Amino acid sequence: MTSTVQTRNVRIEAQDGGTFDAYLAVPASGSGPGLVLCQEIFGVNDFMRRTAQLLAEEGYVVLVPDLFWRQQPGIQLTDGPSDMPKAFALYQGFDENLGVADIGATVAKLRTLPECEGGVGALGYCLGGKLAYLAACRTDVDVAVGYYGVGIENSLDEIQNLRGSLVLHIAEQDDFCPPPARAQILEALSGRKGVELYVYPDVDHAFARTGGDHYDKPSALMAHQRSIAALKRAIGPHYDFSYLWDKHCEYEFGTRDVAATMATMVAEPYVNHIPTMTGGVGHKELSRFYQHHFVNNNPPDTRLIPLSRTVGATQIVDEMLFCFTHTTEIDWMLPGVAPTGKAVEVPLIAIVKFRGDKLYHEHIYWDQASVLVQIGLLDPEGLPVAGVETARKLLDETLPSNTLMARWQDSARHG
Repeated sequence: MTSTVQTRNVRIEAQDGGTFDAYLAVPASGSGPGLVLCQEIFGVNDFMRRTAQLLAEEGYVVLVPDLFWRQQPGIQLTDGPSDMPKAFALYQGFDENLGVADIGATVAKLRTLPECEGGVGALGYCLGGKLAYLAACRTDVDVAVGYYGVGIENSLDEIQNLRGSLVLHIAEQDDFCPPPARAQILEALSGRKGVELYVYPDVDHAFARTGGDHYDKPSALMAHQRSIAALKRAIGPHYDFSYLWDKHCEYEFGTRDVAATMATMVAEPYVNHIPTMTGGVGHKELSRFYQHHFVNNNPPDTRLIPLSRTVGATQIVDEMLFCFTHTTEIDWMLPGVAPTGKAVEVPLIAIVKFRGDKLYHEHIYWDQASVLVQIGLLDPEGLPVAGVETARKLLDETLPSNTLMARWQDSARHG
């Protein structure tokens, strides 16, 4: 976890008297839109604190209230079998209405903090998923996101009071939200302005809890992207991803400065060149990779020719031509292959994920068969592969299509 995220405890006055603690995480910039993070039935435990810190890296000032304070302040449980009975007992004894009031008090407190600039949202899991839904209906949050909320079907009439926008992530195999309950939610909320509903096939409750028995990474990643997109639309923050990515590439291929390259990334980034599985995970390994196998490893005439760019809420997708003469051994693309002196032009796709204003990871794709054909290591005769033609046709769509299909001429007879 990056040390640039600052954390501390904040004391909040409850609307009905008394005070309770909340865990605060502030982004490296020192300010940002506010986000109330609503706990599961396990209290403000390690998962909630780590989630708060990750959301702070995204640019949010995150406040996590201790919603079980009336029963037992400072409770921190796990989802292990020894803690589950106590967690369910706390859940059964929890006063939902007072909990929503505490969230309202947390929202009000967050708006007074000097670090909080702009709007405020709410995001929650499990118990917190329903509380985020109710916060959207009862408080002045600008946006709310609920993960596998329990019992939302019992409060669907409250949607009439929705003030901002709402996103709900629903697990298809969630026993706490069985098919009849899910059907009620979808029927009541689908098509409403400002409401987004997502059902994740074949996953169970708590699919986004890292380390949990039901954690499902693909669904968790998709849900997170949708959540951040909704938050950014409503309250920001907004970053110039194009500028950030261009500077990163300038340091990689222009000035070839490893330290400057790493400074554009989060504390623990990763890079994966998919065809060759080269790159690195974490600052130490990726720095080593950049220093010895990438930044100073590319041929002198390496060129990136941009063709298109799609900028999303959390990532950039770049389409380009990667061009070079194979005059040096290129560890990351052609590991172990001695220089051939051959010219190469290959289409390349970069999917670049950001966390806040830093690069989090890169997934880089290209057609390795086309590269091998162009340097003479793969004979394309009789194989469904092409060489430089793939790059040429990308620039000139009028060049012949289907040249690798032996049956293409046969279909001409059928019109």
